[in-house]
Amino acid sequence: MISMIAVTNEKRAIGFENKLLWDIPDDLRHFRDITFGHTVVMGSKTFESLGRALPNRTNIVIAKEKDYEASGCIVVNSIEDALEMAKKEEKNDEIFIIGGGSIYQQFLPYAEKLYLTIVEDDPKADTFFPDYSEFKNLLSEEKHEYNGLKYKFIELTR
Repeated sequence: MISMIAVTNEKRAIGFENKLLWDIPDDLRHFRDITFGHTVVMGSKTFESLGRALPNRTNIVIAKEKDYEASGCIVVNSIEDALEMAKKEEKNDEIFIIGGGSIYQQFLPYAEKLYLTIVEDDPKADTFFPDYSEFKNLLSEEKHEYNGLKYKFIELTR
């Protein structure tokens, strides 16, 4: 199964100047717990913003440059190659697309499930999650608050 995981708001904002918009410890824990032991697929900008391969996961980076290097990661040059490699590498039957905006957009047609953290906030953004209105089946919803910032974890399928 191909899943996407992101932290966003009602306007689908996800980043500004190659950085996440929110630093919520519980969301980072949620991300780690859900993706732990799985294959994660990301674009090169997302990899660079992380600064390293994510531990205890198979990391696949999609890069336009043929000679791109990402220590501890498998580097591919297309969505198709990423899908093929992820299917070979994934041991637990769920592959996670973790960003950024362009990668989410390209993988949306393949995604079966979304794990979203929806934050009640409206910061300046230059990167957005694609329209996911076709994901209408709400599997779960948990409301939380951190330092006065309200957010919820939701899981959706088509």
